[in-house]
Amino acid sequence: MSTNPLIAQGTLNRVRVSVVVANLSNLNVTSPYMGKEFASISFQGSFAELIPTATGGVTSPEPYVMATVVINLLRTQGLASAWVSQAQATSAIGPVTIHSDTSAFPAITIDNAIIKDIEPGAFNGTDPVVRVTLQGIYDLNNNLWSLV
Repeated sequence: MSTNPLIAQGTLNRVRVSVVVANLSNLNVTSPYMGKEFASISFQGSFAELIPTATGGVTSPEPYVMATVVINLLRTQGLASAWVSQAQATSAIGPVTIHSDTSAFPAITIDNAIIKDIEPGAFNGTDPVVRVTLQGIYDLNNNLWSLV
């Protein structure tokens, strides 16, 4: 008879979430500057392909994929305005690192990031969030470079 292995499930820490813009520290975002959705990251594209052959498949790992970070900034604070000002000056912002809501998950850095979109939201007194969307490159399959 099996028993519960009693593996600790861990804890999520909502105030741990942050977004660090290495070259522009005035744009760094910590949890007090975010709405309830905080921040998220997603990847577009496959990390590798399996190309069919006559008798099986050939692997073809990608050296990178595009990544999108969405930050839910509070419009009621000056940081959201700083992001708008940055987009007006230049929307190419360099490397960006997003830290998750648990120390068990690694920080993720995207390179060559841009401010892709800023959505100010409804000015109706009920939604305090400005959604800032960043896009950049997420490097992976680093072992490919040792095979060159």
